[in-house]
Amino acid sequence: MRCVSCVQDLWAATTNFSTPVKANQLNLSSLLADFTPSTQTWSRLKAALSVHLLIRPSVVFGCLHFTLTVPVHMSPVIDFARLCSLSSVLLTPRSLRHSASHSPMLADVKLSDAEKVYAECGQQQPLPWEECILPHRMKKCVKIGEGTFGEVFSTTNEHTGFYFQIIPVEGSEKVNGENQKTLGEILHEIIISKELSSLKEKHQNQTHGFIGLNDLHCVRGCYPPDFLNAWDTFDQRKGSENDRPDFFKKDQLFIILEFEFGGVDLENSNGTFTSLRVAKSILHQVTAALAVAEQELRFEHRDLHWGNVLVKTTKQKTGSFLLSGTAHSVETKGVLVRIIDYSLSRLEIDDLTVSCDISNDEDLFLGQGDYQFEVYRLMRKENGNNWSDYHPHTNVLWLHYLCSKLLSMKYRGTGGRSAKDMQAELTRFYDNVLQYSSATEALQNCPMFQ
Repeated sequence: MRCVSCVQDLWAATTNFSTPVKANQLNLSSLLADFTPSTQTWSRLKAALSVHLLIRPSVVFGCLHFTLTVPVHMSPVIDFARLCSLSSVLLTPRSLRHSASHSPMLADVKLSDAEKVYAECGQQQPLPWEECILPHRMKKCVKIGEGTFGEVFSTTNEHTGFYFQIIPVEGSEKVNGENQKTLGEILHEIIISKELSSLKEKHQNQTHGFIGLNDLHCVRGCYPPDFLNAWDTFDQRKGSENDRPDFFKKDQLFIILEFEFGGVDLENSNGTFTSLRVAKSILHQVTAALAVAEQELRFEHRDLHWGNVLVKTTKQKTGSFLLSGTAHSVETKGVLVRIIDYSLSRLEIDDLTVSCDISNDEDLFLGQGDYQFEVYRLMRKENGNNWSDYHPHTNVLWLHYLCSKLLSMKYRGTGGRSAKDMQAELTRFYDNVLQYSSATEALQNCPMFQ
């Protein structure tokens, strides 16, 4: 697996979803009739409607069935018209038909992946680069990372740092030895990123522990000169494994995800932290974020290696989070944590399960030389290679892994009694954390967090 400075390859393979049958539902028999379970079905459905709560899909023996939930007192035709109005960019049905039972049916609707992505971006078509990233911001861009998916650049806007993740899509040219992602494939990551970013706004389960998604764009055109200059500077200083992105043609599409600046990943922070007290705070913040996501979304990260934990300095003494409506605080010790990369993640939204089926990805389970690769095998052992089911203990496995990394890192502070005491406390956490069934249970019961 290929590590990057700030973000790893963000793309998932196959998503699975299911939902129970609800009362007072209207069948939409041919909506998205071109979909198959092997495509990014859940993501496409969510993006296609841009109203995430109205359509609920289910898969039975490989066939798709879609239902629309409406209040009993509302006219089905009127309510459906409202749905079409809300999604006018995406849904223009050729006809509204009624069955013998007067249930409205939507026929012959074709929804392109492009339209779904445009809806998530708040666009009707691809835009020029300069309409999405103003020229003065482009000039400030600095390349900070890369992956097979594309490039990562940081910039500032009125002293606020953030970064762009730029991914070429739908083109025929191979990029960094790999085929470009399709718009259908990218929808999965867009939706999960939005859901986790929005946890900071929830009222019952709230956390800032996942990287904030500020904006999203779809652009068309050649790579801008300012980005190429930043790419060259990175290549000269650190060396790049990627292809120089100067070969794209004028019709090339790119997806640009604009994230808050989350800091530096743990792997590249070795030797920068003052003491093991910072390590304790990092573990506490990660555990709290996972617990909140477990409660709100039945979330498993499934790839939380130290390249996917970002840390930045802060003057805040404490951070806060809500768990099941109760407010909690955590001492920052001068750092804030942001979790990234949801390419293998699993969560549920409105009774729908979103997961990445890696049951046939044998290469992922053959890695050697680091505990990270053993964790993949342990996860598979726990879930029986069924990646749609919920097994929150996988989050605990990654906490165990992260603790081992934090104990192995170097710290700037001197030794002494307090350092030895903190090392002993972290060692006890490492020895005992696997007994907990979830990050939530670890957060609520582990002595180190009390």
